[in-house]
Amino acid sequence: MACVTVTNVTVLDNPARFENPFQFEIEFECIAPIPDDIEWKLTYVGSAESDDYDQLLDSVDVGPMQVGPYKFVFQAEAPDPRRIPTHDILGVTVILLSCFYHEKEFIRIGYYVNTEYDAPELMEVPPEQIMYEKLVRNILVDKPRVTRYQIDWGDNSAAAGAIVGETTTETPATAGATEHSLHSGMGMPMADESMAVDAPMIMAE
Repeated sequence: MACVTVTNVTVLDNPARFENPFQFEIEFECIAPIPDDIEWKLTYVGSAESDDYDQLLDSVDVGPMQVGPYKFVFQAEAPDPRRIPTHDILGVTVILLSCFYHEKEFIRIGYYVNTEYDAPELMEVPPEQIMYEKLVRNILVDKPRVTRYQIDWGDNSAAAGAIVGETTTETPATAGATEHSLHSGMGMPMADESMAVDAPMIMAE
């Protein structure tokens, strides 16, 4: 079990213009003192065909931390559209919010993101050249996919003692652990695929 448990993620400024920064208000609980930073990363999946088009939008270090609740706003710039294949600009892709300790990922929260024009006539007859100033994005906040990974938190006997007797909670939709490829099914399992989670997490808009 993790020394850090994410309890809530709120997506701010959504829907938004395509060029607007991403903003996530992240709340988490530290159940034992952590001597080193944890690192949050936000990755935009530019194409389902290759991770060559993935863009690391930003990363931020948080820590060291004592036991208790924490909350902060993670803001990252929008992806560079010039690095996204033209045929992948419009439609659905994925954005991944991940957290690492000692370069080991222990949680990944994925959201589907839909990008379209702000005018119905442009959606009906898309221009040959992408009009980036007319693009809007919508993060589908009601369908996050959460994957938690067990990692070695180091010599932290306090954390080990704090989680004795705690059990993994599985919902019917997530029973049975599976690991997925970043670019399988647009980067995340579809809604009917299984994924194990530690405990329920509230995702708010």
